[in-house]
Amino acid sequence: MRAILVAVSSAASIAHALAPLRSSPESAAILLDVDGTLAPIVERAEEARVSEAMRSLLIELTHRYALIACVSGRRAQEARQMVGIGSIAYVGNHGAELLAPASTQVRILDPALAAARSQVDRFASSLPAAALRRARVRVEEKGPVLALHWRGARDEAAAVALVEELAKRAGAAGLFIHRGRKVLEVRPPVAFDKGRGVRELLAGALPGGEEGERIAVAMYVGDDRTDLDAFGALRELVREGRLEAACCVAVASEEAPEELIEHADLVITSVEEVRALLAGLL
Repeated sequence: MRAILVAVSSAASIAHALAPLRSSPESAAILLDVDGTLAPIVERAEEARVSEAMRSLLIELTHRYALIACVSGRRAQEARQMVGIGSIAYVGNHGAELLAPASTQVRILDPALAAARSQVDRFASSLPAAALRRARVRVEEKGPVLALHWRGARDEAAAVALVEELAKRAGAAGLFIHRGRKVLEVRPPVAFDKGRGVRELLAGALPGGEEGERIAVAMYVGDDRTDLDAFGALRELVREGRLEAACCVAVASEEAPEELIEHADLVITSVEEVRALLAGLL
């Protein structure tokens, strides 16, 4: 198991990293991926659940910290339904959507996504449905994003081969490809990612923002390649002088990309350890 070889952060290093957030919660943001971070990865994504213990902890944190938000690959409304807390913000679809606390309106962060959706729809209509069923590859349509999941496939090598062939076809059609944990996403040729979503989320709370309290320090916790973009966004904000400090936390596993772990300030190894990390912020 590769995860066993990961250098997990010590209790002392975790306490040191959390100190800036704990000392000034009124100006701190806690940003969290959902699947693999707040909830365990399961074979079928629709069966994933955030535990009551985790949900209760998040609610406690909302009373103490300036901003709590979930940054998910799921659609924003779906992420809110899964987490079950309406009073926090959600960045959905890997940075394509923003759902403000208590709002019912999802904001698409780039209007070009809606215009380009027809390209993904055309590709979706050309998929070999029978071959996908045989390979146990599940198709998930997420607005402008099409996801191909092979977690749980009996013959994973065959499923991956099929998905990679479809990725080539999508690339030839001018679409963007993004890979995650046993999932491949086909996206329109419009740049968006969790980093952009994080910047949009924080824009109103940073110096020069239009509204909200100033966020001086932020922590991001995630487990997959898409979370690297969020890491990068926080560090750019520090370099720009718009954040005083940032802490990037990787949730390591056998499937976690090595570069996520290499670029993390802290490394933990499970959803249970995420809960312990968050409990340390109270």
